[in-house]
Amino acid sequence: MSEVVIAKPREGKFNKNAARRVRVAGKIPAVLYGSGHDPVAVEVDPKQISRILFSESGHNTIFDVEIAGQPAAKAMIVDWQREPIKDQLIHIDLKRIALDKVLRVKVRVKLQGIAVGVKTAGGILDQVLREVEIECLPADIPASFTADVSNLELYDALRVSDLPHSGSIKFLNAEDATVAHVVSIREEAPTPAETEAAAVAAATAATAAAAEPEVAKKGKTEDAAKKPEGKK
Repeated sequence: MSEVVIAKPREGKFNKNAARRVRVAGKIPAVLYGSGHDPVAVEVDPKQISRILFSESGHNTIFDVEIAGQPAAKAMIVDWQREPIKDQLIHIDLKRIALDKVLRVKVRVKLQGIAVGVKTAGGILDQVLREVEIECLPADIPASFTADVSNLELYDALRVSDLPHSGSIKFLNAEDATVAHVVSIREEAPTPAETEAAAVAAATAATAAAAEPEVAKKGKTEDAAKKPEGKK
């Protein structure tokens, strides 16, 4: 059964003060737009929106938006804002969805299993891509992509082409893009600070080495100049 979000039209001015009053009343200001319709300013229940965002499919969930006096519309959450201190939702953008038109969305990638390169070679698994971008019809959007990394040896990589494919989904990332790989922690590249310190140390050592023979030569010359005086 599809999730249903009840949206109430907002009236009056749409400024910061009006949005603040909506939030004080326990709702979230939102805008519903797209699919050839004029944008509609509405207010929605934050509990319904949070339930969608924290679901398995997250922001890719397609749900029904019901506005009094209007036909129900299929929609998705395309943008949202949170208050940084209390982490509360403060604004939502909802987009009407046409079920017969291709969408471009980002889908999470989940890794499953423990790589053999981690268990037997002391490597670490580094996930480079946590989302991939795809194109497909709304009904074909997967909740996530799950990939088994158990067979990855040290220095092996899981690429976009290794993710589950189907004819209904088009990956927009390069097929050879690395999703995850097993790397050695002993071969980490030096930091910029470490590189600079090493260069300074090498320059100092080179200067000292160049100066030392000159001092020794000068001392021998002075001794040689004094010996004839002693003989007289």
